[in-house]
Amino acid sequence: MIRAFQSADADEVMRIWLSGNQDAHTFIPKAYWCSHFTEVQQALLQAQVFVYETDGVIQGFVGMMQGYIAGIFVDKNYRSCGIGKQLLTYVKQKYDTLSLKVYQKNTKAAAFYHREGFFICAEGVDEDTGEKEYTMLWER
Repeated sequence: MIRAFQSADADEVMRIWLSGNQDAHTFIPKAYWCSHFTEVQQALLQAQVFVYETDGVIQGFVGMMQGYIAGIFVDKNYRSCGIGKQLLTYVKQKYDTLSLKVYQKNTKAAAFYHREGFFICAEGVDEDTGEKEYTMLWER
């Protein structure tokens, strides 16, 4: 079931965020993600977050800032089970246009978004990490 984020979800959502970033972005030092933990935790309050939950267990979430996907994260125990696709389908129903940024080295995520109808509209460099990234866009 997909539902709106509640404040009681914060610890579990942040655990999934941290482990997800460290797993997917091995080319960025783990300390980088740890140093941004508090900042992201505070940003949750400004974002629209939807969690995927089964039997009271949060298995993943998507964070939105208007039509921008700040991230889709799935707990490592539930990856490759279609949860990310369900979260993406959910937000596609709410927006006519979606955009996101993905590191070029995160080929699995870039391929996922491409399969789901996103196209690369720009390339750039993340100023914080120095890593090359794509800006991807989806339109209804």
